[in-house]
Amino acid sequence: MGAIVGAAALYSVYKMNKKDYRCGKFVGEPQVSRKKGQFYFVGGGLGSMAGAAYLIRDCHVKGENIHIIEGLKILGGSNDGAGNPAKGFVCRGGRMLNEETYENFWELFSDIPSIDMPGWSVTQEILNFDHLHPTHAQARLIDKKGVIQDVYSMGFSMKDRLALGELMMTDENCLDDLTIEDWFATTPHFFKTNFWYMWQTTFAFQKWSSLFEFKRYMERMILEFSRIETLEGVTRTPYNQYDSVILPLKKYLKDNGVDFDINAKVTDIDFKEGLGITATAIHLEDSDGRERIIELKDGDACFMTNGCMTDNATLGDFNTAPKYKPENPMSGDLWRRVAAKKPGLGNPEPFFGNPQQTNWESFTVTCRGNMLLKMIEQFSGNVPGSGALMTFKDSSWLMSIVVAAQPHFRNQPMDETIFWGYGLYTDNIGDYVKKPMRECTGEEILIELLHHLHFEHSQEEILDTIVNVIPCMMPYIDSQFQPRKKADRPQVVPEGSTNFAMISQFVEIPEDMVFTEEYSVRAARIAVYKLLGVKNKKVSPVTQYKKDPGVLLKALKTSFR
Repeated sequence: MGAIVGAAALYSVYKMNKKDYRCGKFVGEPQVSRKKGQFYFVGGGLGSMAGAAYLIRDCHVKGENIHIIEGLKILGGSNDGAGNPAKGFVCRGGRMLNEETYENFWELFSDIPSIDMPGWSVTQEILNFDHLHPTHAQARLIDKKGVIQDVYSMGFSMKDRLALGELMMTDENCLDDLTIEDWFATTPHFFKTNFWYMWQTTFAFQKWSSLFEFKRYMERMILEFSRIETLEGVTRTPYNQYDSVILPLKKYLKDNGVDFDINAKVTDIDFKEGLGITATAIHLEDSDGRERIIELKDGDACFMTNGCMTDNATLGDFNTAPKYKPENPMSGDLWRRVAAKKPGLGNPEPFFGNPQQTNWESFTVTCRGNMLLKMIEQFSGNVPGSGALMTFKDSSWLMSIVVAAQPHFRNQPMDETIFWGYGLYTDNIGDYVKKPMRECTGEEILIELLHHLHFEHSQEEILDTIVNVIPCMMPYIDSQFQPRKKADRPQVVPEGSTNFAMISQFVEIPEDMVFTEEYSVRAARIAVYKLLGVKNKKVSPVTQYKKDPGVLLKALKTSFR
């Protein structure tokens, strides 16, 4: 009865007015003849590619009038996956999808044709694959003795529950610059609970991450709170996200004539003098180091990726540690230059000013045969693709691994297997390899992992099967979680803008959560619909599961397990 009363009380608190961020009125005076203009996307990640797709599908813009400018040699931004059988494969990370909360993502990709399934959309393909490969992790947390932990209980004390409940009921406008550790300072036990270890490593939070973002996640992913111990809510793609998401989207855009300017770095954007925000020119440097300027005419528009979490990512290999090079992040530096020119374009400093707090390191292991994967399967009880995240909770690097369904790459041969993992604390000394993670070679990272799995008795035999272990250092991978003021993130279409929008994980979208595919797609849809005055379609709203009494009751019961 007490649980029911508690859920009802929480529900009453959540009956608040929802802010309407969907398309509608322009925030500035729109320019005329927009459909016939030229459209420039700065950055070639998912947000820009989704924006181009919306222009084609919903605004009937010709693909030849759409230009995507990417500073690297490949499209996709942080959705990557590359390699070959001889040198090994690498994915810098895995972007978790979620069937219930990725409203705009599924809607868009329902119109993007699958590459492998004729007559199917990408949405149909992914959801069909996921339903045939359900997730039910049986080894979420593992201690230093190699014992799989019982994580049915979240491990909360009453003080933990009260602090978490109070946070859920606090207005987010009161949380500027606060960290998660600030909020739970009077109940440090919270950071020793099963819940924290699982929630932290699933979404890559740190104690010093933004309390604002933690609250958003708790509200947006309240469904996952009740199944965090099994990760049943994780939606799988058939391959890595580059092969399963970016490639079919790229093909759709290419088939429609979109212009891709690859390996061309945008260095600055000019704006019209006076009030309002009207972009007038894009400065870029091509692959040969030549500078050129794109003049924006009436009817043209510029969509800028104002931050990329994989800026300055570097790779190592089996014998080499990746370099730690946080200086001069490409997108962060561009954002600084642009933000200094006009008010309302955000503040990049909280996000790109503290790489010591925002970095972590991933690693991808390519094996001949399946010896190591079979050993992990026998240890965990999960076949590849069914177990989601395994976290070694006592690891000084806080190491986790993910064994996806095989093959994980389109060009992966049948006699090779792949998995990836990451560590959140890269400057800590390893428990077995006595070096900071960021100074370790791929071989040393694998040896550390084998000791945490207690496979050291088979170490030499396992090493004989390794094609490569490719570590990836990412100085800004957690930057979108940094403590900041609400105003530090710009609006997608800043106030007073006539032809300029910002799309990334660093814009402000009420009620939604960053570090997701959905955020990039939603930002792109908002930008396109607002700048082009789309009236006959609406951005799919954030699903309000936090207002569902049944979901809240289940979450409350979970907190008392």
